[in-house]
Amino acid sequence: MNELLPCVEVDAQVPATASVIFLHGLGADGHDFEPAVPLFGLPWARFILPHAPSLPVTINGGFVMPAWYDIRSLGFEPHAGPREDEAHIRASAAAITRLIARENARGIASHRIVLGGFSQGGAMALFTGSRHPETLAGLLVLSAYELLADKRDEQTRANFDTPALFCHGRHDPLVPMFAGRAAHDAALRPGRDVRWHDYPIQHEVSTAELQLVSGWLHERLPR
Repeated sequence: MNELLPCVEVDAQVPATASVIFLHGLGADGHDFEPAVPLFGLPWARFILPHAPSLPVTINGGFVMPAWYDIRSLGFEPHAGPREDEAHIRASAAAITRLIARENARGIASHRIVLGGFSQGGAMALFTGSRHPETLAGLLVLSAYELLADKRDEQTRANFDTPALFCHGRHDPLVPMFAGRAAHDAALRPGRDVRWHDYPIQHEVSTAELQLVSGWLHERLPR
């Protein structure tokens, strides 16, 4: 299927010269991040907030909900076996890539697009962005972790050095901070701008975190 994901779009207040594609977490939808958009003060940026497809999610008793991929277990231990559905991950990555292509077709070059997300969405942003064939402006990874870490050789040279911002709650009971920190550490390499910030919160986003994200977005997508 090559259909575009349904999206909430917050259009630029002036002719758009940049785009932010932000992916929600498990069980949420594109409206989840919408209230934060005015806080960023980026009138030249279009915000694309897609809705994930609805899937049965194993850890939630098979209940059907918006999800970028199925999660089979809560543990992050390597010996626990495959935690996520790889086919779902790759299908979602392809759908997200189509959204990037649509922004390109609307006149926004890849180097003026930030790809980000929260929780499952942040994991998808990191996975998809690191494999995108054209250089992006930045990767924003909030309360998330690395997917298919054993397949890092798929990552493209185009985004090998793309700046990335990782933020996490110190008391996160769903995605433990060590999993987010491991994703950050795997992205580190000499000369790459990869930042880490943690906060005294759980699986959520704080006001201080949004203020930090705002400053980072202005760095990555200047007028």
